[in-house]
Amino acid sequence: PVLVEGNAIKLHPLVCGGFNADFDGDQMAVHLPLSIEAQAEAHVLMLSTNNVFSPANGSPIINASQDIVMGVYFITTTLLDPKAVDEKDIPRFKDRHEAILAFDSKKIGIHDLISVRLTGFDKLVSKERGPIEAMPENGRLITTVGRIMFSEILGDGMPFYNCAIGKKGCARVIDDTYEYCDRAATINLLDDLKSIGFKNATLAGLSFGITDLRIPEEKVALLDEAQKKVNRVEKNFDRGIITERERYNQLLDIWSHCREELTVVLIETLKNDRRHDDGSYASITEKEGNAFLNPVYLMSDSGARGNVSQMQQLAGMRGLMAKPSGEIIETPIRANFREGLHILEYFSSTHGARKGLADTALKTADSGYLTRKLCDVAQSIIVSEHDCGSRRGIMKRAIYKGEQIDVPLSDQIFGRVAVNPVLDPKSGEKIVEANEMISDEAAKNIEEIGIDAVLVRSPLTSESPTGCSVLDYGMDMSTGKLVEEGMAVGIIGAQSIGEPGTQLTMRTFHSGGIGTRAVVDTEYRALNNGTVEIRDCNEVAVKDEDGNDCFVTLKRNGELAILDPDGKELEKTKIPYGGFIYC
Repeated sequence: PVLVEGNAIKLHPLVCGGFNADFDGDQMAVHLPLSIEAQAEAHVLMLSTNNVFSPANGSPIINASQDIVMGVYFITTTLLDPKAVDEKDIPRFKDRHEAILAFDSKKIGIHDLISVRLTGFDKLVSKERGPIEAMPENGRLITTVGRIMFSEILGDGMPFYNCAIGKKGCARVIDDTYEYCDRAATINLLDDLKSIGFKNATLAGLSFGITDLRIPEEKVALLDEAQKKVNRVEKNFDRGIITERERYNQLLDIWSHCREELTVVLIETLKNDRRHDDGSYASITEKEGNAFLNPVYLMSDSGARGNVSQMQQLAGMRGLMAKPSGEIIETPIRANFREGLHILEYFSSTHGARKGLADTALKTADSGYLTRKLCDVAQSIIVSEHDCGSRRGIMKRAIYKGEQIDVPLSDQIFGRVAVNPVLDPKSGEKIVEANEMISDEAAKNIEEIGIDAVLVRSPLTSESPTGCSVLDYGMDMSTGKLVEEGMAVGIIGAQSIGEPGTQLTMRTFHSGGIGTRAVVDTEYRALNNGTVEIRDCNEVAVKDEDGNDCFVTLKRNGELAILDPDGKELEKTKIPYGGFIYC
């Protein structure tokens, strides 16, 4: 233990996330381990440096947040797009020292693009979440001084990050350090990340005024267009063409759509903000004035504080509000907080704000109760042996949302143990042996080859008399290796589900009770070829509005299945009640 002056406990900023601590008067208990066993356990198992990665999902628990992220993003961001700039107009430097010297003597700014030859790096990352590429042969890159300064805290063998690094970028840098260097290097990097983040957040002196909440010029036109659509719907309702419910749903859709469009425009406006020398707004489309790094956009985009929804309420429009019953009020709040709310708009927004406060107080207890119930159910599940000999498993596939892949196959099978050998369908070579853990590399390889499903072992199909076996469970996410025997995986699972639950109850409080509507997919794309079979639809032949022959479904549990030549079901989807089927 380190003795400090005064009565306050001092805490390293990076472990605040793990303790869920902040500096508004939190209190903590301090325990003194007395016996040798307790001291050993505290050192080996409980010390923060041995718990860098979360056992729930393997992401770093000890990660930069707020000021640190803001400082790191500030030095690694750039005002201009490197692709849009001619290389002849950029200052060229022999090496990193020359570039830093030019910056120190105020010849170039921290965000200015420069061309520099870098030594000591053989890998390159040009997007925050992008793949690792090879460095150009001559080592010359278009980058910024800030990114060169950031690269100086990286260990040997690390790639050069030629992109703006926000919160997710910091987590990636920590992951990469653990992969390419070792644990000691990761812990050193965490401390350096803290120092460089705080230092540059201080030097940046970021603050924002009301003018930084720049309202998009297109707002008026978007609102007018939405109002015209609303008038059309009201007219249809007055004529009796649509029912009250249809009118209500259409109004909500129109305003939700309007808000989505305004959000896109707002983010573009803040991202490409331009100002004249006196600080007044310059036209973004005409490229007048100078490029301006908007601090509100910087804080939100980096992940330091604030999100798109909050920016939208400050400079876009507040949009639809929810009543305490959960029903959405059909007249939206068109103003934002910068313009100020109309008296009626203010009244309807008080609904949602009060509901947020009440929910936060009530639901926190419910979510704690959920964690307790989960622990009660799962506490007996302990890893009891290495292999229970089970030959069963569960089939893992990519998860689709409409036509888009939501969770890729590689994420689904990474860290799991294969039941059977996984073979390359073309060459027949083994990628993964039976009962072998699927590494990150193997998972990506399996996905690229085009295998769409893998049978993996699971605690659900375990044949252990108590708990499950090491091979059923697979990887311990916090170490990246197979789980150890004796690990209480049931409790880890229960707490991994319960922990974000407490955080999620705070959501309504922060969003201020805004009504939200999901944008539902209007089509379903089949993933396989085969024969279509319509089941249990009670279909009736009719003609549609254009006079085409079709069937209408009159049952709520109708399905459409796709079968292979042997009649085996490949996939199925629900057919909604009242849907038209064209053959």
